[in-house]
Amino acid sequence: MPDDAASVSPPGAEPERIEKTEAEWQSCLTPEQFHVLRQQGTERAFTGPYWDEKRAGLYSCAACGAPLFRSEAKYESGTGWPSFFSPVSHEAVITHEDTSHGMRRIEVRCARCDSHLGHVFPDGPAPTGLRFCMNGTALSLSPDKEG
Repeated sequence: MPDDAASVSPPGAEPERIEKTEAEWQSCLTPEQFHVLRQQGTERAFTGPYWDEKRAGLYSCAACGAPLFRSEAKYESGTGWPSFFSPVSHEAVITHEDTSHGMRRIEVRCARCDSHLGHVFPDGPAPTGLRFCMNGTALSLSPDKEG
């Protein structure tokens, strides 16, 4: 993975952390959200929310509400998952190497609550060249107000 993907991790300043037991997370998330966010699951392509969403707005963590991505950074990747070329800030997400399923990928997690969001790949558009391939189930959209 190129160095620019690793630079997504915060340089040191972390947002206020939210910590709950797995039982507490399970009580406040839907079963599908719990599977994706807390058990590192993946929704099937073209089945989750937001993969074809066109409204302008802010995408936040479905577990803790932390701001993660703006619609201006969203693009159609053809993968069936919501894809973004950058988070709202480098401090919004943290990354970890993921070697599960016989692959080497970079996992993306919410910096505030450590929930699994998806993975980042080095095949995205300008200006970053990155594709943050997120599970729609891991996100919550707050549409911009019209007017």
